[in-house]
Amino acid sequence: MPTSLPAVAFAGIGLMGLPMSQRLLAAGYPLAVWNRSPAKCAPLQALGAQVVAVPAELCAQANIIMLCLANTEVVREVVFGPGGIVEAAQPGQLLVDFSSLEPAATRDMATELYARSGMQWVDAPVSGGTPGAANGSLAIMAGGRVEDIERVRPILAHLGQRLTRMGDVGAGQVSKVCNQMIVACNALVIAEVVALAEQAGVDASLLAPALAGGFADSKPLQILAPQMAQSQFEPVKWHVRTLLKDLDTAVKLSQQIGSATPLSGLAAQLMRQHGRRGNLECDPATLVQLYRESKP
Repeated sequence: MPTSLPAVAFAGIGLMGLPMSQRLLAAGYPLAVWNRSPAKCAPLQALGAQVVAVPAELCAQANIIMLCLANTEVVREVVFGPGGIVEAAQPGQLLVDFSSLEPAATRDMATELYARSGMQWVDAPVSGGTPGAANGSLAIMAGGRVEDIERVRPILAHLGQRLTRMGDVGAGQVSKVCNQMIVACNALVIAEVVALAEQAGVDASLLAPALAGGFADSKPLQILAPQMAQSQFEPVKWHVRTLLKDLDTAVKLSQQIGSATPLSGLAAQLMRQHGRRGNLECDPATLVQLYRESKP
């Protein structure tokens, strides 16, 4: 394994964190990992990653600590809770957070972490889903100091096709909110379209290839429309709860800054309705069930 590459650490070995960590190992980076459920680290341990017991121990293994966690509350617990990163963080170390969080909370946590330890924060949420994580084609939207983002650019090049600095800390999260507004509203209208086509007697499985290359085309259309038409809801590649969380963040942000987001507000209500039917952990392809007259 090349010794010239900096050691990195990763907390959050989930749908996105696992393939991202695998790519870092494949690129030759010494890697320490932590996950609340240690068993999920087994595939990485088999590839040479070091598994630690608590997040704070990551700081003893690497100067660049990456997070990919479920929400703002989980990130706060991992950073500031018992055994959290802040307990061992030092000046010169850098936290890179791939999670999708509330922008204001990100700025507050970054300020607190620096005040207590001297550790800097880069918020770097990603878009591209599990396929993008697996093949290294994620779009990464970063907020933070220029020098911090440039410091990790060579590492993140193994994870994404593009890294864009959007501004200071928190700007990455605002950009991810914008991304998710488009994705979630798109997913809901694709569900409407598939159900409408079915009920009108059109083969909905032909929609994606028929519309490919036209103005209505998009990655969500090409991914979701065939899955919806075929009622292919497994394996779960992402979660309804994630889109709902991000839509709620968008509505909250719009209220804080006085911006109008009526379509995203409606999308959040529809997503919540779908989630309350037991679909929070399901793939967004199941959104088509909202509009079908009867479930297949």
